[in-house]
Amino acid sequence: MLVTRYNPNVQMREFRRGFDILNSMLDEFSPKVESGFKADFSPAINTREGEYAYHVEVDLPGMKKEDINIQIEDNTLIISGERKVKNEMKEENYYKVESSFGKFSRSFSLPDDADIESIHAESKDGVLEVVVPKLEVQKVEKTKKIAIN
Repeated sequence: MLVTRYNPNVQMREFRRGFDILNSMLDEFSPKVESGFKADFSPAINTREGEYAYHVEVDLPGMKKEDINIQIEDNTLIISGERKVKNEMKEENYYKVESSFGKFSRSFSLPDDADIESIHAESKDGVLEVVVPKLEVQKVEKTKKIAIN
């Protein structure tokens, strides 16, 4: 009978190796940026339905209107853009630069009663609001009395 000494480090190395393989597999599925640095971001979005319109609010602090794109494609509202923020601080003894950047794209299927021709958007205080008006639908009464001649 062969006696082997228990060594917990061997099991730990195998455990780490498994995580390394898993991480490398997940890295293959993540989107790439030309520089090799992934910096995408996902802004917070609120949607709500009002009596006369649908509202989509997107939190985009620090973004300019020129960097935001809103379009309709195949009855789908697509909001996309690119954020480029650079904070620079110069002091007597040091120089500090903080940058954040990334692209985003969100899409929303529009309901059948959406008035695509009248959609409008407004950006104020870092919040983009897209308003999708509803088409006016003639309300039909559920019951109708018919007179007998």
